[in-house]
Amino acid sequence: MRRRNRTEQSSERAPERGTPSRAQPIRIIPLGGVGEIGKNMSVYEYGNDIVIVDGGLMFPDEEMLGVDLVIPDVTYLQDKLDRIRGIFITHGHEDHIGGLPYLLPQLGFPPVYASKLTIGLIGVKLRERRILDRAHLEVVEPGKPVRAGAFTVEFLHVNHSIPDAMAVVLRSPAGIVVNTGDYKIDYTPIDEPADLSALARIGDEGVLVLCGDSTRVEAEGHTPSERAIGQTFDDLIGGAEGRVIVATFASLISRVQQVVDAAVKHGRQVALVGRSMVNNAQMAIELGYLRIPSGVLVEVDRINSISAKKLVIICTGSQGEPTSALTRIANGDHRFVQIQQGDTVILSSTPIVGNERAVYRNIDNLMRRGANVLYQGAPGMARVHVSGHGSREEIKLMLALLKPRYVMPVHGEYRMLAQHKRLAMQMGVPEQNIVIAQDGDVIKASADGGIHVVDSVPCGNVYVDGLGVGDVGQVVLRDRRVLSSDGVLVVVVTVDSETGELLGSPDLISRGFVYERESEQLLDTARHKVEDAIRTLSKTRGRTTDWGFIKNKVRDTLSEYIFSQLKRRPMILPVVVEV
Repeated sequence: MRRRNRTEQSSERAPERGTPSRAQPIRIIPLGGVGEIGKNMSVYEYGNDIVIVDGGLMFPDEEMLGVDLVIPDVTYLQDKLDRIRGIFITHGHEDHIGGLPYLLPQLGFPPVYASKLTIGLIGVKLRERRILDRAHLEVVEPGKPVRAGAFTVEFLHVNHSIPDAMAVVLRSPAGIVVNTGDYKIDYTPIDEPADLSALARIGDEGVLVLCGDSTRVEAEGHTPSERAIGQTFDDLIGGAEGRVIVATFASLISRVQQVVDAAVKHGRQVALVGRSMVNNAQMAIELGYLRIPSGVLVEVDRINSISAKKLVIICTGSQGEPTSALTRIANGDHRFVQIQQGDTVILSSTPIVGNERAVYRNIDNLMRRGANVLYQGAPGMARVHVSGHGSREEIKLMLALLKPRYVMPVHGEYRMLAQHKRLAMQMGVPEQNIVIAQDGDVIKASADGGIHVVDSVPCGNVYVDGLGVGDVGQVVLRDRRVLSSDGVLVVVVTVDSETGELLGSPDLISRGFVYERESEQLLDTARHKVEDAIRTLSKTRGRTTDWGFIKNKVRDTLSEYIFSQLKRRPMILPVVVEV
């Protein structure tokens, strides 16, 4: 990790919000995380200077067949790389840092600023992609501003479900913009409390725009403290007769610590399963964020030599990811961990929107194998997960502390943004001072000019499929959907290379469409249709070697016939062989 000399930490601040006649409006461009859950990324522009907050990913939904990850589209920034002064990261969850290994090369590796733990988590990801040596990672402490062109950027500590979560304060000549990141107001946190006094101080200075977390705005009251589930782990691990397997996010270091503490209390050893879990835990131990007594950790290949009553396994896969440890365990194909009668499996999470089916499929499979599965929302189930996002009363408190002139709800689906707007209006923010944006909108804000959506920029989803980034688009996904629903029919036509006349009967190969032996009559008729179409073509057009035209004729003929017989539309791939 190298440091750039062109940026420096400084106590200098940009002018406070006001109505200076020379100040330009600030431009805010969300490239992800608005109207959706995931791939959070926002661009802030003043003059020729650009700063970016977060660079996350989103898990694919079931319509995105074969896609591994979804990241923001940074096309808008491609011709502005020399204007990017830095990327500021609120915290270390996937939806805020997971896109960085793919985005940094596209953005020319600008400096990345974050807290100590967040930088550690980013480093793990960049090392896996073998680009860590090209990155410029800077650890920034809360309250110590960083100068980034016309911006002065400061981190303020907030509470979330991961240590070192921060709100980002952006000062510019146009005024102060606050991006809260993910937060809740936790009065009994397991790490440091939120810096409410600093938030109130910023509010007294005058906040131009608040970009506030909207994820849990539909929940009344307050979100329970992270400490609330510590007792649950204590009770469950202490009362379990067999092994305890806890699935959670690899980045939830504080959750891992609570499980370890309960295991140690009840005389159990701990095995970590899943590459990201092992890597993140090792990094957190080195940085001092995870404390595990000597002799407690055990290698996964030794777990079968340990009594079931003396073992806790912490693994990845709480969201049903196809290649995760828990999914492999549920399917019975994990190399070291097989479900045994008496195992207790705890899913310490709630499904992210779009992951519900995969999560519940894992629960079904674990139960079939004899595990006692405990998950949030199960009847009579104690709390095994608490949200890291503030409920309505905490969002109200954030609005009261910061007293923003303008509000831009972020980090949520549209209904969440709309509810956040209503809540802000209840807190006295005029309706015209609240903007609900979409990804790619360009929002201008100034103290005397209001806040408005003035334009839009190219913005969408970029799909990561294996090693490919962006080479899978809507056309490919459409084809995959067709293949998954109606299959494919390959038609091999052999023709005379000089005359275009048909030589022999066409061959039809079906995959995922119909079983050839059971549909011989259908396929025989389809062959005759193809033969008739090519012969008719030869009579009406004479000799033709326009193979593209022949392929289209074959495709249209078969498509019309098959739909008339089966009301299906398989993908039809004509292949013309010239002899």
